[in-house]
Amino acid sequence: QVHLVESGGGLVQPGGSLRLSCAAFGFTFSFYHMSWYRQAPGKERELVASISNGGGYTNYADSVKGRFTISRDNAKNTVWLQMDSLKPEDTAVYYCKAVQSYTYWGQGTQVTVSS
Repeated sequence: QVHLVESGGGLVQPGGSLRLSCAAFGFTFSFYHMSWYRQAPGKERELVASISNGGGYTNYADSVKGRFTISRDNAKNTVWLQMDSLKPEDTAVYYCKAVQSYTYWGQGTQVTVSS
């Protein structure tokens, strides 16, 4: 059964760090381009970061460049999002997405940045 499972969200103070994980099941992970998206209350879902199937190409939203890092391990069927220097405006539900022949979404994990 195909599914993506995100974890690692939580409550963190401004300036803190979190590492999100997305584990993939039921498809050939190494074939898929992976991305992290986020959706804040009342806002559209937006692309945060993406990584090519081999890991050699990454892309980031301007708002997170220099603070977030996307990475993957195809042997572990996992993609991560390291988030540093977090700001209150990073508060959102974070989703991972897999794209190739098909598109799969995870269920999301809540990240709250607040003092």
